[in-house]
Amino acid sequence: MDKKTIIITGGAGFIGSHVVREFVKNYPEYLIINLDSLTYAGNLENLTDIENSPNYRFIKADITDEKRIDEIFETHRPDGVIHLAAESHVDRSISSPLEFVKTNVLGTVNLLNSARKIWGNNFEGKRFHHVSTDEVYGALGETGIFTEETSYDPHSPYSASKASSDHFVRAYGDTYGLPYVITNCSNNYGPNHFPEKLIPLCINNIIHKRPLPVYGEGLNTRDWLYVIDHAKAIDLVFHKGKNAENYNVGGFNEWKNIDLVRELCRQMDQKLGRQKGESEELITFVKDRPGHDLRYAIDATKINSELGWKPSVTFEEGLSKTIDWYLENQDWLEKVTSGDYMNYYRKHYSI
Repeated sequence: MDKKTIIITGGAGFIGSHVVREFVKNYPEYLIINLDSLTYAGNLENLTDIENSPNYRFIKADITDEKRIDEIFETHRPDGVIHLAAESHVDRSISSPLEFVKTNVLGTVNLLNSARKIWGNNFEGKRFHHVSTDEVYGALGETGIFTEETSYDPHSPYSASKASSDHFVRAYGDTYGLPYVITNCSNNYGPNHFPEKLIPLCINNIIHKRPLPVYGEGLNTRDWLYVIDHAKAIDLVFHKGKNAENYNVGGFNEWKNIDLVRELCRQMDQKLGRQKGESEELITFVKDRPGHDLRYAIDATKINSELGWKPSVTFEEGLSKTIDWYLENQDWLEKVTSGDYMNYYRKHYSI
């Protein structure tokens, strides 16, 4: 296999760290550059098992810094970009929409421009893989499913910013011939997830017997995808996907939020040796957030039929693996929730 230099943005984050690990371990002949600004959700402790690998480098940089991104691309001249860096928490987007525009839209355009500058018109062996979300499609009723042909209809500042970045990637493909692929994924879960999102938040709160906040009546439905399966899908699409195509990546796995939380409580009670139903008593219904989409559901038929990808675990199995990871890594959880994980950056990278 040819030697390549791949820049993975957001590689210290939840999904990004699993993608970095997938590429570092599977492609020893590649140089994998993890480019991350190390905001609150970026944690280099997610990658301690591969940080000394000879084909891995870490660069601290903000994708909104146009000059810095240009310098990095000019120095390392990557053959490929896998772009995951993004502000992704819907609640945060409602309170700070401009931050999402800056990172998700302007940051993406900076990367596209830097790639154009070093690739010129020679696109042989080059690829820009943009990782997006199912939320760009809007919301579904009780029936229906998102396909790659579904029209965009974002409902939150987060999903609007991601939809905009998707459009810019396609526009650069149409206008400049930039080779790209886009993947739109459903909700991810698994190890190393920052505990502001539903599953790790509930795991942490159950451990400490704190309330489990559930929006509205808990009827919002999501399709859940195990993060390691997502990393494998990104690997597959990056290497074998068709140029200028998008692929939906989903878990074929819909759960109402209330049912998910109850399943989480059931498994946690069993694993912690608590009485059956004990953790369910912690469920607390809270006021729904503005613009909260009722249901998302991904049709992942295309990536399955064209590239042979499918989820490797059921949700119950993946959830069990996820809970086990958090119970076995409570030091990681405590560092993240307290902010102590920031000390790792300063100690190991003098930043």
